[in-house]
Amino acid sequence: MLRAILPAFMLFPLAVPASASPPDAPIASEWRNPSNSVHVRIDQCGGAVCGTITWASDKAIADAKRGGTTQLIGTRLFRDLKPAGAGKWSGKVFVPDIRQTFSGTIQFQDGDKMVGKGCVLFGIICKAQTWSRVR
Repeated sequence: MLRAILPAFMLFPLAVPASASPPDAPIASEWRNPSNSVHVRIDQCGGAVCGTITWASDKAIADAKRGGTTQLIGTRLFRDLKPAGAGKWSGKVFVPDIRQTFSGTIQFQDGDKMVGKGCVLFGIICKAQTWSRVR
């Protein structure tokens, strides 16, 4: 059944105009990960939304370098995000520590929380983090 649904789901973002954005999407906002080791700015990037690292702790920078990402600040962590429902965006998530990109989503909740989720194996194995808005 998953095989029947997946192709239709993958085409859904193509059916939504690139300029469309859910009214509750906090574009041009800053977010921190749960350990406050990375801050990301969510903003428009062409016809999509992306999240670019604006600040990182020394440990996060060192971890990224060990993984092969030499320049962490300025790296796009969330890429090519397109509207996928109210407050939800679907695209790619880059993991600097291992230099891998996965399919993923960001989901905005209550204005001050954002859940970032990356998945492999057609969404069977996923990892999510709840990010907090930086004020």
